[in-house]
Amino acid sequence: MCIVGVDVAKGELVACLYWPDRSFDRPWRIASPVQIGLFVEKLKELSLGCPLVVAMESSGTYGDVLRQALGDNGIEVRRVSSKAVKDHAETFDGVPSQHDGKDAAVIAELCQMGKGSPWPWKQQCEEDQALRFWIRKLDTAQRIKQVYCGKLESLLARHWPEVFGLLKQSGPTLTTALMRWGDPRALAADPQAAAILRSFGGRYLTDEKIRQVIAAAGWTLGVRMSPWQARELQAVAEAIVQKRAEIAACKKELKKLAKDHATLQAQKPAIGLVTACVLWMCLGDVRNYASAGAYRKAMGLNLKERSSGKHKGQLSLSKRGQRLARKWLYFSALRWLRESAVKRWVELKKARDGGKGGKAVVGVMRRLALAAYHVGKNGVEFDPGRLFPGVQRSEPRAETARR
Repeated sequence: MCIVGVDVAKGELVACLYWPDRSFDRPWRIASPVQIGLFVEKLKELSLGCPLVVAMESSGTYGDVLRQALGDNGIEVRRVSSKAVKDHAETFDGVPSQHDGKDAAVIAELCQMGKGSPWPWKQQCEEDQALRFWIRKLDTAQRIKQVYCGKLESLLARHWPEVFGLLKQSGPTLTTALMRWGDPRALAADPQAAAILRSFGGRYLTDEKIRQVIAAAGWTLGVRMSPWQARELQAVAEAIVQKRAEIAACKKELKKLAKDHATLQAQKPAIGLVTACVLWMCLGDVRNYASAGAYRKAMGLNLKERSSGKHKGQLSLSKRGQRLARKWLYFSALRWLRESAVKRWVELKKARDGGKGGKAVVGVMRRLALAAYHVGKNGVEFDPGRLFPGVQRSEPRAETARR
């Protein structure tokens, strides 16, 4: 058998032929994408004389063109972990150096040692493709919204600092008001301001709060705004309003897609519908995992440590796998922290860890990962009392959390 290790870069591929006696040929350099067709033809010729396997790293999207071409021509592809390649570099030849040709040989050797997993090119079904589209669109809109929220905070701190104690900084009421008036003094001078603010905030904005906002806009100590500064504030607020509407539209589409999806509906009470969709996109079907620990490990939430002799290392997350899964599971953990019983659990955890709250949030994330596995694979009803002892959620609170 010949194993062809391929190191993938943006404009060039490096391939190395590796043989069972641990010998290997000089690397081939393939210009990407213009020489990929020629490379595949040479591999087909080689496969006529011996069994052939191509081993590749998981290197983003740069290798997808080659994977598709290999799959179309019936050539087996296996994936080797990038971390394993880095760790094996010194074992390979006794030198801790890495370059494209050596990496290609290391990838092939690891595959020959049984460290590779099947990695055929296959197109997702239409439902999964739609799910991926809306999740990526939602995540992009949220990241852009966060950038504008940071800009808004700095502008308000300069021109209207008093509003921080009255309205939520990036909430719909304040951003819609800033989109309309721009300058807080213009808001205070508008005789219709009270009625307009009431239409923005609805039943969540009391008459007393409206009076306080208008008063604070009139006597603010903030830096007086020029027309261009007011225009900038309006533009930032408008961008936040638009991105919020885009996020809401994406969530609506995800809700439609997940309506008849048994696994996503089962995970929804534990981690929320959007997070369940993200896990499905990043990790695949939960039923393909042998255990809850394996599912959590695929998220990068398994623990690691470095201890030697008398030195006892600190536990930390491996953070392997896609960052997007951990990000949205973190949001789910923050929503659970609003529950009073979970807060008590977190306080006890913080006390055990010397007052460090970050570890408590990570603890909630790790527990939610296990819960998502069990309810998604086994179809059992989610019971928060088993996840956090002492939690008793009433139905109105659960409905509020979902909203």
